[in-house]
Amino acid sequence: MKKIELTSFHLHIIAMALMLCDHLWATIVPGNDWLTDIGRIAFPIFAFMVAEGFFYTKNLKKYATRMFVFALISEIPFNLVMGSKIFYPLHQNVLWTFLIGIGLMWINEKAKDKNLPKRFLIAGITVVMAFILGIISFCDYYHAGVLTVLVFYFFRERKWQNFVLQALCLWYINVEILSGFYYEWEVFGTKIEILRQSFALLALVPIWLYKGKQGPYNKGIKALYYWFYPVHLLVLWILRQIIA
Repeated sequence: MKKIELTSFHLHIIAMALMLCDHLWATIVPGNDWLTDIGRIAFPIFAFMVAEGFFYTKNLKKYATRMFVFALISEIPFNLVMGSKIFYPLHQNVLWTFLIGIGLMWINEKAKDKNLPKRFLIAGITVVMAFILGIISFCDYYHAGVLTVLVFYFFRERKWQNFVLQALCLWYINVEILSGFYYEWEVFGTKIEILRQSFALLALVPIWLYKGKQGPYNKGIKALYYWFYPVHLLVLWILRQIIA
């Protein structure tokens, strides 16, 4: 495992491919549950990359502005896929989730020069704000999504303690908060239940294989990272109209 190393480029490609699988299941090939099962892995990878991008960006204002612009661009394709309407206020696309996460990480960074008790207090307030903002904004994955970004912010360093905390936090977020549909399997006469959302914990495998390297990167790849989300949603919506 020590010889295997993934770059930021690898993580983005993996996450985009898995997200496409999930959205294929939700649009034009329903019933193929394995697509959404593996699709659960995509969001934690994206959340991790947002936290990494927060630290690696040379200009946080431009980073947040770019995310905001593509959140606006993605809103209509997302609304068409999720609600079959141009305006669908009950659910917002995932880039709004990441924007809230970026804002809360920024608040915590501003507290780094404060004394330790104040930093813990601000961290606690940030978590509460993640719950509130995630719920009232109707952003994708709601508060659970914002909390996932913060998990990779608070426990970012490559230490075994942080790996354990990442796993525990993701388990709580996906199994206790998100919960949802589960599969029943019988093993040696005993029925066991496996939550579909629990497959998201498998995202930790590629995340832990990442060691801070960017990999291939240019203007074309950068454009792919941002344009893939709205474009693939729009294409899937069009295909669903044709097939229907």
